[in-house]
Amino acid sequence: MNVEIIASAVNIVIAATLFFVWVVRYDNIVEEFKNDYNYPDWLRDLTGILKLSCSAMLLSADPQMNNLGLLGITVLMFFAMMTHVKVKSAPRKALPSISLFLLCLFLLFV
Repeated sequence: MNVEIIASAVNIVIAATLFFVWVVRYDNIVEEFKNDYNYPDWLRDLTGILKLSCSAMLLSADPQMNNLGLLGITVLMFFAMMTHVKVKSAPRKALPSISLFLLCLFLLFV
C-alpha cells in the first residue's frame, strides 16, 4: 500500500476522532475540564477551537497546511498527556491522547 494513502487515511482518522470528541461528546469535555482537570472554561474553549482548526487543516490538499495541523495537534496532545500525568488519570483515559500524539509524530516523520 502506498505511504501517501496511509497518511491520508490516518489524517482522516485523526480529524474524525477530534471532531467526535470535541463536537459529538462535548458534554463529556465540559465535565472533564471542570471536574477532572479543574481548568477554566476559556482554556477548554481555546483548546477545542485549536483542535478543531488543526483537524480541518489535516483535510487540506496543501502539504504545508497538513504539517501545520499535525504540528498543532502534536503540541496539544503533548499537553493533554501532561494533564493526564498531572491528575493521575487511569491509563485508559490517557490512551487516546497518547495514540493521537504517536499518530501525529508518525505522520510528521514519514
